[in-house]
This record gives sequence, C-alpha cells and structure tokens, in this order.
Amino acid sequence: MPNPSVKDEKTYRKVREQGASEEKAARIANASAAEGHEKVSRRGGKSPSYDDMTKDELYQRAKKVGIPGRASMSKGELVKALRNH
Repeated sequence: MPNPSVKDEKTYRKVREQGASEEKAARIANASAAEGHEKVSRRGGKSPSYDDMTKDELYQRAKKVGIPGRASMSKGELVKALRNH
C-alpha cells in the first residue's frame, strides 16, 4: 500500500496508472471508499449539459460568469463561449 491513509488501494493504483499525482490519486481513492464507486466515477455536478439548456438559461449562465457580447450571441455561440470560459 502506498500510504496507510489510502483507503482503496485498487482505485489508487488505477488512478496513478492514468497519470494522476499521488495526492490526487489518494483523494479519489478515499472518496471512492467513503461514498461508493458510482458517485465518484461520474464527472461534474448536477448541472444539465449546455446542449440541453434553453438560450435564456445559457444567457443567464453567461451573464453570471461575465461573458462579454452575450446579448447578440446565438445559442451555439453561447455554448461555445461558456465551454471556453
């Protein structure tokens, strides 16, 4: 075992093989052991995909993060701007 504080050695080794630092691998392995593999393996939060949002929802998100020129953007442009922000 790499460190006595790592609770899930199998997950730790897999994450390290994917190139993560020792610290990041330990965090992921410990979260996996504490909460179950399904919760940890999913990326991101509970926000819907930008593609599933309405133009108004995208506009509000762009406004919140301060994207300039958002008023004249199409839905596709808003998605692209949010993804690149």
